Amino acid sequence: MSHTVYILYSNCLDRYYIGETAEIKKRLDFHKNSPTQKFTGKADDWELFFEFDCESKMLAKKIEAHIKRMKSRKYIQDIKTYPEIILRLKAKYS
Repeated sequence: MSHTVYILYSNCLDRYYIGETAEIKKRLDFHKNSPTQKFTGKADDWELFFEFDCESKMLAKKIEAHIKRMKSRKYIQDIKTYPEIILRLKAKYS
């Protein structure tokens, strides 16, 4: 089953959120209606910034963790601008 790595952006918070899921539509609905104690519950303007599919949950988890470890706004923006980054990450963690 394929999994999706996704990046949300909140203009209100000026922050990104990185996650992975097997059911992107359900997950996006969850974030839009998230309880206030959850990170994405702190704003109501989350928009899908970027998403890409992975062949397995394990690959998606590894790439999600990699992006989070980078702790870089520029890196997140570059992922959207330069799709070859995703290809390299998939090759690295496959």
